[in-house]
Amino acid sequence: MIKQLFSIGIALSLFSQMLWAQWTPVGDRIKTSWAEKIDVNNVLPEYPRPIMERSEWSNLNGLWKYAVLPLGKSIPDSFEGDILVPFAVESSLSGVGKTLGEDKELWYQREFVIPSKWRGKRILLHFGAVDWKTEVWVNDVKIGEHTGGFTPFSFDITSVLKRGDNSLVVKVWDPTDDGTQPRGKQVKSPRTIWYTPVSGIWQTVWLEPVGKCYIKSLKTLPDIDNNRLSVSLDVNRISLDDEIEVNVFNEGTIIASKRSSILQPVDLYLENPQLWSPDFPHLYDMEVLLYHKGKVIDRVRSYVAMRKYSTRKDENGIVRLQLNNEDIFHFGPLDQGWWPDGLYTAPTDEALLYDIRKAKELGFNMIRKHIKVEPLRWYTHCDRLGMIVWQDMPNGDVGPKWEHYVYYEGLECERSFESELNYRKEWKDIIDCLYNFPCIGVWVPFNEAWGQFKSCEIAEWTKKYDPSRLVNQASGGNHYSCGDMLDIHHYPQPELKMYDAERPTVLGEYGGIGLVVKNHIWEPERNWGYVRFKDSGEVTVEYEKYTDLLFDLITKGFSAAVYTQITDVEIEVNGLITYDREVIKVDEKRVRAANLKISNALNRK
Repeated sequence: MIKQLFSIGIALSLFSQMLWAQWTPVGDRIKTSWAEKIDVNNVLPEYPRPIMERSEWSNLNGLWKYAVLPLGKSIPDSFEGDILVPFAVESSLSGVGKTLGEDKELWYQREFVIPSKWRGKRILLHFGAVDWKTEVWVNDVKIGEHTGGFTPFSFDITSVLKRGDNSLVVKVWDPTDDGTQPRGKQVKSPRTIWYTPVSGIWQTVWLEPVGKCYIKSLKTLPDIDNNRLSVSLDVNRISLDDEIEVNVFNEGTIIASKRSSILQPVDLYLENPQLWSPDFPHLYDMEVLLYHKGKVIDRVRSYVAMRKYSTRKDENGIVRLQLNNEDIFHFGPLDQGWWPDGLYTAPTDEALLYDIRKAKELGFNMIRKHIKVEPLRWYTHCDRLGMIVWQDMPNGDVGPKWEHYVYYEGLECERSFESELNYRKEWKDIIDCLYNFPCIGVWVPFNEAWGQFKSCEIAEWTKKYDPSRLVNQASGGNHYSCGDMLDIHHYPQPELKMYDAERPTVLGEYGGIGLVVKNHIWEPERNWGYVRFKDSGEVTVEYEKYTDLLFDLITKGFSAAVYTQITDVEIEVNGLITYDREVIKVDEKRVRAANLKISNALNRK
């Protein structure tokens, strides 16, 4: 027996070595230290959806087969080699490093086996995100397709499964900036603030067993003014015999529990609830059970927070942002979420957490997630650490003329029917998938004038669809008297170029203090910053100068500010931290002191 186990161990070790031999990062650009920790047999092993977690699941990340073929070809008979999922094909960590373009398609293939203990269950195939148009086959049967590069989607694949090996094939088409779809900062020809394309699977792929009737999604709505929490859910099929039960826990103890008909939300009363804030990011654990004729048929774990985002006019007539009915100055970095080795995908969960934790340590209380949507675990990290999030919609298409500091009177962009449909669909999908995360405080439909169209209609729809958050109609964009705030951009130093007496006035971008750190840059011969300095000392002094200016402008009307930016991105060297996360460019203690002065500027306690 011992000899058998020993032989099996050797075989597994050799197999693992074979896998490693088939994959290696490509290219000679800088990388993060986390890239060295990647195990192809255990890539991003954490449960990908902590806001709604089941106990059983199977991770499909790892080495897949791939092929890049001309547009319109059928499923390939053979593949070019291995690709490490979930890293975009253009990335170093994919092991491929190829670009697509509108005339090519990316094909993936892998085998998987359904565990025997899952027999009799429905099997869901989940994709965290795939950029952009996805088609999926299981055992040569097409099971569905999806458009949108930033949101999760899933398919019930039960009917096409078989015992033993099952074949999964995925086809992806991504036109990048040759299309009008939401794409963020991806362009074919990267330059200044525009970066490398991201195509294909870039978030976790996974399997999950469920019953014939199961919970598809949750919706939680806290009401701190009445100490109430409303929980509703969407199921795949409705039966009048079904009920839902919600249990809320505080440090392991049930503090509220209630059952309701499947057709009604569960409304719970929480006595003296602890409120969530950046200083005290208290979360309640939650369990949701689905009953059919008195029997539990589905169970998910989640969490909630009691908090409220609003605005009010202070004693000086300035409209302020509020959290939990108290004034708060939102202050944080622009965070674009790019990685030199994984592009859109952080190499590990530890890496994903790093930028948030560092922003917190530097004294910020907010992050503006800039024209990108992160994996769901990123938002849970913000929830746990206490970081308010301004969530941008990734831009696409082209914009109208951009006028910085006036209320716009020109013609708005006229998108094609398909372009507008893509925008509206993905914006709704983004709000839906992020709705339950307490950290989300502000929705930002547009950045500057990039693809800006039907501005007030979109802002009003967003507010109506989610009245629990604030809406920033267009950060630094063409301005209209709609949405919950006026947002201006000004580089490099803060300046109050416009003011709105009826809405909070916020500085959606400023700063951009550039510093090139030798051996820690994307391209040695090409880099860009709004302003450039020689060393960390100069950058720190300039940063403090800007925060002093900003502090004076708070009494004159600013209610929030966003500093550009937390890290360098490709040739853009405006970060507080280098792109590889190896060097912090400023004196941390001095910057933290400056930031806390801003973050606490309206704190009356």
